[in-house]
Amino acid sequence: MIQKTLIGAMIVFSLIQAFLPDMIPSDIVPLLLVLVGFMYGAIATDAEDPTSYLIVVLAIGAASHADVLNSIHGIGSGLDAIFDALMYALYASTVTVVVIRASNRLKA
Repeated sequence: MIQKTLIGAMIVFSLIQAFLPDMIPSDIVPLLLVLVGFMYGAIATDAEDPTSYLIVVLAIGAASHADVLNSIHGIGSGLDAIFDALMYALYASTVTVVVIRASNRLKA
């Protein structure tokens, strides 16, 4: 249940950041995305076998940074803005996975 809530929060915050960036002042939305990403990485991702999750993060990150979605007429720029905002949470969750995995390795 909490995983679905965190995914929903990521989507809502990404939409706000993409389409209404001035709705919440002082860059609070990117900070919230990072915090949600940390929580998602800690709760929903298996730190000992994160391969599939990390591949998805890399693919979305590559598409986001290459701006390939802008070539879709009509909705491409909006999709690109959503993925740009979503990357805050996804990269934060990746860092969490790496930290948890390193911590598990040090304990063993």
